[in-house]
Amino acid sequence: MTNGVNVRELILDVLLEITKNGEYSHIAIKNTLDKYQYLEKQERSFLTRVCEGTLENMILIDYVINQFSKVKVNKMKPVIRCILRSSVYELKFMDSVPVSATCNEAVKLAQKKGFHNLKGFVNGVLRNISRNLEQISMPDEEREPEKWLSVKYSIPEWLIEKWQKQYDKTQLEEMFQAFLEKSATSIRVNTEKTTKEELIKELEAEQITVMENEEVPNALYIDGYDFLSGITAFQEGMFYVQDVSSMLVSLWAEPKEGAQVIDVCAAPGGKSIHMAELLHGTGMVEARDLTEYKVSLIEENIERCGLTNIRAKQADARVLEEDSVGKADIVIADLPCSGLGVIGKKPDIKYKMSEAKCAELAALQREILHTVQNYVKSGGVFMYSTCTINPQENEENVQWFLKEHADFELERQQQILPKKGKNDGFFLARMVRK
Repeated sequence: MTNGVNVRELILDVLLEITKNGEYSHIAIKNTLDKYQYLEKQERSFLTRVCEGTLENMILIDYVINQFSKVKVNKMKPVIRCILRSSVYELKFMDSVPVSATCNEAVKLAQKKGFHNLKGFVNGVLRNISRNLEQISMPDEEREPEKWLSVKYSIPEWLIEKWQKQYDKTQLEEMFQAFLEKSATSIRVNTEKTTKEELIKELEAEQITVMENEEVPNALYIDGYDFLSGITAFQEGMFYVQDVSSMLVSLWAEPKEGAQVIDVCAAPGGKSIHMAELLHGTGMVEARDLTEYKVSLIEENIERCGLTNIRAKQADARVLEEDSVGKADIVIADLPCSGLGVIGKKPDIKYKMSEAKCAELAALQREILHTVQNYVKSGGVFMYSTCTINPQENEENVQWFLKEHADFELERQQQILPKKGKNDGFFLARMVRK
């Protein structure tokens, strides 16, 4: 406890914000860490680990609780449900935390939140689980393969059924394992400000672990830092946080010096900024997004990276802008999607998404693609990408687009699956106007 702040109470507040109020996990966690910056590094990492771990393993955790509680998880009061979930995460996945501490703190927290009459219930369920953790019976792998996968990896069954049509069991398990693994942060060197070698030296001087990526130029992984905005090289714009898969969009586009680029859904600006760097101060990248807030995020990143050949603009990608028709050498359309490739970073996505929402998003993507293709000049490049693993939003949308717009041809496309410690799931396609 620092300055009278109980970290487990903060964890409870974060989990309620996500599971009850619908906030995105990365935003709820970041907001709390920003508000309580004076927390010790150990407390910050405890909060992050328990919040993320509880969400990542929630189906498994609920399955465990339901074996030892007369009241099923979905019938519990939200506060009690969140206290039990995070406590079971500690019991099952954090050997360094004494069982007595987990149980006692959970009881105290229930009491503090006004649930005096449920102290005994919370204590009884947690003590019972702690004594029987090794005896928990899982679904039968042979008789209920989907349920077994769902509980083991905390993936909703509808998603497993969907992905089984494309991938075999080994591929699915590798993907699900990647979602659960903690990855180092993937960053891209800002070559307009420094070199890879100089940046590595700078970071290592701040006791940050740096690993190189052999496949993508100027991509690095960093680990062992407290928080990003505290890193001097980040403040000075020497690198940009971006997943390796996402870096491929600008690399596949192969921008020539002087190119005019439009990025139609650009926030927070990673691909636009990468493109501007690859143009070495020439040409112009226009990074557009829908809201003032998103545009402000792009502007903040442009300023930090110190680039002059890029500007941010507020625009609705669904609405045709006549002045842009036929003007762009490259159009980037990294569109709103179901986000099923980034479950490892945003674990709550798997609980928020549904088949119906995937279909809605696929329709929105088509609407935007149909509009923004107008900006690509003859011989120009059209890059379509998403951070999802869903043929409906990816390959099927590309097929639809090529039928609707016969003056484009597909040069290459790739569905990238999440790889442990390497990259998120991602899809990209390069099309060219004839």
